[in-house]
Amino acid sequence: MTKRLKYILFAAVFAGGYASLSLELVVMRQLSGFVGSTAVTASIIIGILLAFMSLGYYRGSVISIRKARIRQVLSADFVIIALMTVLASSYILIDIYFMAMNGLGIGSTVLQTFLYSFLFLSLAPYLFGKITAVLSRYLNRFDRNNTGRIMAVDTIGSVLGSILTTLVIMPFVGVNHTVMLITAVALLTALLLGSRRLPVMLLIMLAAFLLNRTGLLREVYYIVENNAVSTISVEETNDGRSKIMMINGGGASKVSTDPALRFGYVSFVEDNFIAPLPKSGTPKEILIIGAGGFTMGINDDFNRYTYVDVDASLKEVSEKYFLPAKLGKNKTFVVEDANQFLKENNKLYDLIVLDTYSSRRIIPLDLVTAEYFGRVRAGSAPGGMVVMNIVASPSFSSRFSQKLDNTIRGVFSRNLQRQVIGAYDAWCRQNCPEHNLMYVWYNLPETEDIYTINKNSAFYD
Repeated sequence: MTKRLKYILFAAVFAGGYASLSLELVVMRQLSGFVGSTAVTASIIIGILLAFMSLGYYRGSVISIRKARIRQVLSADFVIIALMTVLASSYILIDIYFMAMNGLGIGSTVLQTFLYSFLFLSLAPYLFGKITAVLSRYLNRFDRNNTGRIMAVDTIGSVLGSILTTLVIMPFVGVNHTVMLITAVALLTALLLGSRRLPVMLLIMLAAFLLNRTGLLREVYYIVENNAVSTISVEETNDGRSKIMMINGGGASKVSTDPALRFGYVSFVEDNFIAPLPKSGTPKEILIIGAGGFTMGINDDFNRYTYVDVDASLKEVSEKYFLPAKLGKNKTFVVEDANQFLKENNKLYDLIVLDTYSSRRIIPLDLVTAEYFGRVRAGSAPGGMVVMNIVASPSFSSRFSQKLDNTIRGVFSRNLQRQVIGAYDAWCRQNCPEHNLMYVWYNLPETEDIYTINKNSAFYD
């Protein structure tokens, strides 16, 4: 084996490690707007990927590795990997898949994720495993120490694929361009291995470009930002009288020239908790967890607002594409995880609004726990209020709605009210539509006294 061939094969090992981790992360990011980013969906994706990668390892351990064919076989594998990257990661194709699933009546996110992973995330991992095993066997013929070197190079590629994809490429270049980059890496590796399928490779790269170009995503889905955290679209609605901002497939915010066209739960908060705030004297401190499009308190330029969200692009995107004007000086944006912010927070707020649940499937799991709600309660000033927007069944028809209600009442056991936004069927018990449920807690002195026939002070109270 020549030194040149050795370097080429190690480069293929590195490219395999880099592309495999990058593909996994991009797919998980793209699917988050359709099935959420819960541990359940992530475990399905990772499980399918690892299962087929293990099959690839086995296949690579028994396949013939004659010197004349190894580069030919590996180059073909990388071309197929490039093709599957386009098919598995392109937003428009993912959208078509989920429309087809819903059209067939397959509404379970678990089943949708499993079928998607099986169809589109099986072949590429299988080939990644096969390539690694084949190269390990081949290079080990010439130097037994190559086994450890292959593992090291493959791991370095995986680490760089993980770090660069999530911390650099997706945040600054965009998820759609990351798909193009992974495709290009696979095709360049095939070319390096001596692939003669240049027309096919050019067609795959062209498909990656056409399906993931920014102009197409903006024209079809009105996407204005597509980073490592969020896919954000802004679209005019109500005959041009309103704009709606969608974040990861959920309706996050809406602005309108007609107040009646606002989201119902936003109207509830604005009309009952923000509009009555004083406009003179000492400003109230208001904390909004889940900034969305910064519409909570949009017309209040007196009281002090702190918006907390994990997506650093929200303020710039909102001011550029969504809001009628830039945020006022009384409004501060903090880019941080909600739990982490509350852990480190030493300030008390007169009004706290929790608005991180835009739909049932993309609820952050760490924001439905008793520990999280306990931190929220600790940040409330005496006499203040906490308003929680929860998306769940108003008739307690699901385990989720029951257990989340128990969780909230376990922390806010007194002075708590629950308001359903809009009309609903109180008799519904199965497959019930979900609504915005507004839980409101008043940070006032609590009492456990009750009225009984033996002791009834209602006349005096």
